[in-house]
Amino acid sequence: MSLDEVNRITLVNLEIEKAQSTYDDAVVLSDLNRLSSAASRLYYAVFHAVSALLIHDSHLVKSHKGAFVAFCQHYINTGKLPKEMGRLFSQLETMRENSDYNCVYEVSKAELADQLAPAKEMIDTIARMVKE
Repeated sequence: MSLDEVNRITLVNLEIEKAQSTYDDAVVLSDLNRLSSAASRLYYAVFHAVSALLIHDSHLVKSHKGAFVAFCQHYINTGKLPKEMGRLFSQLETMRENSDYNCVYEVSKAELADQLAPAKEMIDTIARMVKE
């Protein structure tokens, strides 16, 4: 899939908006003690931010795994973004998968709370990068 400049910018902006609104959903769900749903929303918030960055730089991928690999290849391994962001993305994906597919796994309030601020920082950092 090839995007012209206008469509690429539009899609990047939509992905950032989705990342920010999905993050807000994660916070609300966390406050309501709906921790599994909050964990899922938190992962998707970061995923949409990463997608915006990849699209911004014309790295089009077709899967969640592809997004993670491309993100690490182009931003983490090159030092453009700190390794902690790669770890966070991976941890959030694992937490989401466990929450969604493992009926005996429960996200703890503390575990989720520890991820909220770093996820927000990652989303905000990427939002600034794609606005430059």
